[in-house]
Parts: sequence; structure tokens; C-alpha cells
Amino acid sequence: MTGAATPLSLQRRLLYTVLTLVVLAWAAGAILTWRDAEHEVGELLDAHLAQAAALLRMQPLDELDEDGIHPAPELHRYQPRVVFQVWHEGRLLAHSANAPQQPLSGQHTPGFYDSHADGQRWRVFVTPGKDADLLLQVGELQAARAEIVLASLRSMARPLALTLPLLALAIWWAVRASLRPLRTLGQALRARQPQSLAPLPTQGVPPDVLPLVEALNGLFERIAHLLAAEQQFTADAAHELRTPIAGIRMQAQVAQGARDAAERAAALAATVQGCDRATRLVEQLLQLARLDAEAAPAHPPAQSDLADAVRTTAADLQPRAQARQQTLRLELPPTHAATVLPEALAQVLVRNLLDNALRYSPPGAQVRVRVEPPRPTGRGASPAHEVLLCVEDSGPGLDAAERARLGERFFRASSASHSGSGSGLGWSIVQRLARLYRLQVQVDRSPDLGGLRVRIGVPVGSAAGRGE
Repeated sequence: MTGAATPLSLQRRLLYTVLTLVVLAWAAGAILTWRDAEHEVGELLDAHLAQAAALLRMQPLDELDEDGIHPAPELHRYQPRVVFQVWHEGRLLAHSANAPQQPLSGQHTPGFYDSHADGQRWRVFVTPGKDADLLLQVGELQAARAEIVLASLRSMARPLALTLPLLALAIWWAVRASLRPLRTLGQALRARQPQSLAPLPTQGVPPDVLPLVEALNGLFERIAHLLAAEQQFTADAAHELRTPIAGIRMQAQVAQGARDAAERAAALAATVQGCDRATRLVEQLLQLARLDAEAAPAHPPAQSDLADAVRTTAADLQPRAQARQQTLRLELPPTHAATVLPEALAQVLVRNLLDNALRYSPPGAQVRVRVEPPRPTGRGASPAHEVLLCVEDSGPGLDAAERARLGERFFRASSASHSGSGSGLGWSIVQRLARLYRLQVQVDRSPDLGGLRVRIGVPVGSAAGRGE
């Protein structure tokens, strides 16, 4: 199995392209020159034929017979290729020594004609003689004309053919010199240390190469920010994971040293809760990692029904709400609420919002989830290109300062101190989804329930593109 062909370098591609265009232009110029030279030479030689016919016409009739015409001395190498004939009433009255016996042309009307005679191609000028019953035909071999044209072209093409290699060498030098900034940039990149993210210098960079250098500098800057964020995230995650792991260890030690079954059962129950908290933290960390690496798909994602995502997620969280005597109320439309969110990410969005609402609300609280399809009219209705997702609770809510910090990784509001089970990652996931899919997020106090209200506008179908 043969491997793929190695692509040509940019320098060779430019060189081959320019040289091909030069050769094609040279060939087109040669063809045009050939035609022009052929036309001009033909005009000039036609004039000579007409002039020779005029001189022949001035000869007296008694001199235009076989006895009166003597062979002319040969003064030029093309002279034998020009002949004449004098016809009188269909009889060849006189002709040059090298003229054929048959008529040069069958035409009798004055003018120029291309004909065949004696197995050769001729250019013939036909004109009446001094007497009306005479017909003069002066002809020249077409081969002689072509030879003259070729001689003219050779004299012009020889210098051009000699200069073509010099022109190719000049083009090669110009292309190589023009691509020197790219070679310099490649050498600078090869010489960089793998961990170096310093920007490349832009001073003295040609305008054509500057966008590439600026794009590379922007890439280095984004990579630096990503690495810094990953390092901070890793440190924070390690710190956050130590807390549930330490709690699990402590409860396991309590269970080992328990003196009765009740104490051991309580310690084991606390151990299970610690495991659940660690599992939830790891799941959210993985969700954030996947969202951070999320890229725009080659094709638009399949639409999902936001109402179905709410039903599925609410059913999963209903046992937790019942365990704390919390009421989970759903207000869903009878029709589909299709959005650009893929089904899995729609459930991630709803789960994090509901999880926060249930987790930070006290026992016996009410949590209400409402989905509104796009409606172009009506006060408080969602815009015509968005599906509205509203989650509100009757918990303590957040003050303005705490709402401003929502989305900071591992930030937990003061109202969470009663449970201590939050990880502070739920809102980071929500805001990451908002940046990826252009969600419109509003957070305020619920006018009906008194707690936190979250309103999210989710674009429908093709109404939004991916953002970052």
C-alpha cells in the first residue's frame, strides 16, 4: 500500500505556477506574433506580385511571346519562386522559365487567389493585360512565404529563448526572497522551548505575514490562560476533594470504633453520604472538563425538547425532594419546546439548576419549574426565538453581592452553610453552557416564592449559532 503523496512546498508551488504562467504567456505571444508576421509578410509580398504584374502589363503585345521573353538573370535566391503566365484566348502565350504549363489559377476576375498548380500551392495575382484579350497571372510559392515568416520568427524568438532561463532564475530568486519571512518565522518557532508561550515579535513583519503572527500570538495567549485556569482548577479540585475524603475516613474510623449497632449505623450512613458528595463533585468536575473542551460541531446539533429534559430530571430528583418534604412543581407546555441544546446537555443544565434549588432551600420549601415556548406577543413572554426556562424556589435567596459571584468555581453562598453539601460547581457549569450556546441568563428574587429565581432564554432550532 503506497503512502500519500508529499505535498509541494509553498515555494515550489509558487515557482511552478509563475513559471507555467510565463511559459504560457510566452507561447501565446509567439502565436500572436506568428499570425501578425504572417499577415504583414503576406501584405508585403502581395504588393510585390501586383507590382510585377503592373510591369508585365506595360510590355507591348509583340514582346509577350515565347520568342520575345528572355530568361531574366537570377538576382535573389527567392527569385525562381516567383513566376508569371500570359494567356491569350485560353492559350499560354508566354511564361517565365520556371512557370508550370497549366494555369496558375482558374480565376479570370482580377484579384489575389490561393490555388494549386503543378502539385504546389501558389499565391496568384490575376489581372487583364494591356489588351483586353490578354490575361496575366503572377504567382509565388506559398512555401517561400512560409520560409520568410519562419526566418522572421527565428530572429525574434532566439533572444527570447535565451532570456527565458535567466527569467526563470530571477523568478526563483524573487519567490525565495519573498518567502524569507515565513522561513524566519518557522525557524523562530522551532527554536522555542516547549513551555514558552511568549508572543512572537511583530516589529518588521510584512503585512501579509502579520495576520499569521497575530493569530499565533492569540493562540499562545489562549493556551496560557487555559493552562493557568487548569492549574488553578486542579489545585481547587484537589482541595475540595480532600474535604469529603477526610470526612469519609473519619466516619469509617468512627464505625470501626463504634460500641453499638446504632452508632455504627449512623457512622456508615454518614460514610455513604460522604461518598455521594464525592461522587457528585467528581461528576461535576468531569462535566466542566468536557464543557471546557467543547468545540463547535461540524454540523448543527440535533434539537432536544427542553420540557422532556425537565420531566426526566425532575423524576430523578423527586426522591430527594420528598425526603426533605420539598414540593417540586412543574409547569410545562403541551407542545414541544425544541432548542439547540443537545439532549444530554439540556439535562445537565436542568439538573444543575434543580439541584441547587433543592439543595439550598430548607425542608418543606417549594421549587417551581416553568418552560415557556416562544411567543412573540404578551407581557413577560419569551422572545420569538427563545424557549424560556424558569426555576424559582422559596428558599432564603441571594443578596446582590452573592449573585454577582455566581459562576465562580467552588463558590458557595452563605445560605449553603446549613447543609455544607454543595460543591460550588453547578453555576460554573450553567455559565459555561451559556457561553457555548448563547443562553440568556437572568438571576433575581422570585416575586411569588421569595427565594432565588433563574430565568434562562434557550435559543430555538437555527436561531443561534455557537459562541465562545
